[in-house]
Amino acid sequence: MTETTTLNVTGMTCGHCVKAVEESVGKLVGVNKVKVNLESSSVEIDYQGKKVNLGQITDTIEDQGFDVQQ
Repeated sequence: MTETTTLNVTGMTCGHCVKAVEESVGKLVGVNKVKVNLESSSVEIDYQGKKVNLGQITDTIEDQGFDVQQ
């Protein structure tokens, strides 16, 4: 079953930040779609909860140097 969540992510300021988040999260097994909105500092993720969990997604974003607010 696919789940969708939107995370508030601070520290993203440019296209490079968008690319870093989209590529790193998109590589996780079970992530179907990643969409970053730079203006609202949000990341929308469609994922399969049986293959990847929200903690793994959050850790991946934070590993890129950004802060996730839930």
